[in-house]
Amino acid sequence: MGRLDGKVALVTGAARGIGRATAIRLAREGARVCLTDVDEGGVLEVAGLLVDGGMDAFATLLDVTSRTDVENACARIVDRYGQLDILVNNAGVTRDNLVHRLSDEDWRTVLNVHLTGAFLCSREVQKYMVQNTYGRIVNVSSTSALGNRGQANYSAAKAGLQGFTKTLAIELGRFGITVNAVAPGFIETEMTRATAARMGVEWDDFIAGRVADIPVRRGGKPEDVASAILYFASEEASFVSGQVLYVAGGPRA
Repeated sequence: MGRLDGKVALVTGAARGIGRATAIRLAREGARVCLTDVDEGGVLEVAGLLVDGGMDAFATLLDVTSRTDVENACARIVDRYGQLDILVNNAGVTRDNLVHRLSDEDWRTVLNVHLTGAFLCSREVQKYMVQNTYGRIVNVSSTSALGNRGQANYSAAKAGLQGFTKTLAIELGRFGITVNAVAPGFIETEMTRATAARMGVEWDDFIAGRVADIPVRRGGKPEDVASAILYFASEEASFVSGQVLYVAGGPRA
């Protein structure tokens, strides 16, 4: 018996990194999973691996900033499974730069994907969850919500997600829906690898520099975050809502 047997989950940004690890973990715990991303090939590959492993999953292209895309994806899930129980708002991008160098487009892109995307997906899934008087929404924030040089747009978006989480928890709790957030610190993903490349730092040196400031003395893995998301998605967290869990190897890393 899996911890999520009988549940249906939607994971955004599931082609790689935290989203990929989360989709795999939820599926292994018995959830039927819809994997979405703007990288259609990536999510098709991951969904194929799950199906080949005997799990129930499918993938679809989804731009979370498009209301039509979001509505169509959710309708497809409900048409297929008859319910939608878990939403993981993971889709995200970075456009890092010091504030005086940030373009209008850099600002809008990051805010739209993280905040508007989470809003559109949450607004759409909650109507199905309210009908079923059950739901789990997990938003992926970041330690950058506490402030990080060169990430005014990303930090604002991730901090906004924390306020969004707490407000939804208040509004939706009476319908049996919990809303929580995880806030990863340094996680070894394609996104952080790209950051190292952009800075001109070798990947191993980049990891070593970050690990020096992490109390547990290692970098985080996508699976570490997936485990925290699984907890919030499970029955064990049925009385936990409006919380932000930092997955960072220490109080802040």
